[in-house]
Amino acid sequence: MKRAIFPGSFDPITLGHYDIIKRGVTLFDEVIVAIGVNADKNYMFSLEERKQFIEEAFANEPKIKVVIYKGLTVDFCKEIGVEFILRGLRNPADFEFEKAIAHTNRDLAPIETVFLLTSADTSYIASSIVRDVIRHHGDYTKLVPKSVKIK
Repeated sequence: MKRAIFPGSFDPITLGHYDIIKRGVTLFDEVIVAIGVNADKNYMFSLEERKQFIEEAFANEPKIKVVIYKGLTVDFCKEIGVEFILRGLRNPADFEFEKAIAHTNRDLAPIETVFLLTSADTSYIASSIVRDVIRHHGDYTKLVPKSVKIK
């Protein structure tokens, strides 16, 4: 069984993330959306909220699982027996950043990174942009799945 993890902070999940996950399911038997914990980051949404947003967005997709993890992504991959990391690329800057991480991961463990280009209609969306729209009371609903709701 081919399994991949799609790691990130998902603060919040965007339509870009959603697109990569949906397309990843066509390539893998299971996609594990792995929410990483970074104590140095200030998040807008709690871990529980972020997990709930993702689980609700994919409630009808049995091939998608959502988990929370700490530490290095490659260590988590080894722990759960996953050989692939799924990543989305929006632009050349993403590629350069992700390429360095992929090479490092491959040096640390036998993990292969699979890159998917984001769809043209979601390539401009980043969680940081969504958070800024939310902070300024803009219409964030055009940028995220319906499961993302502000209380």
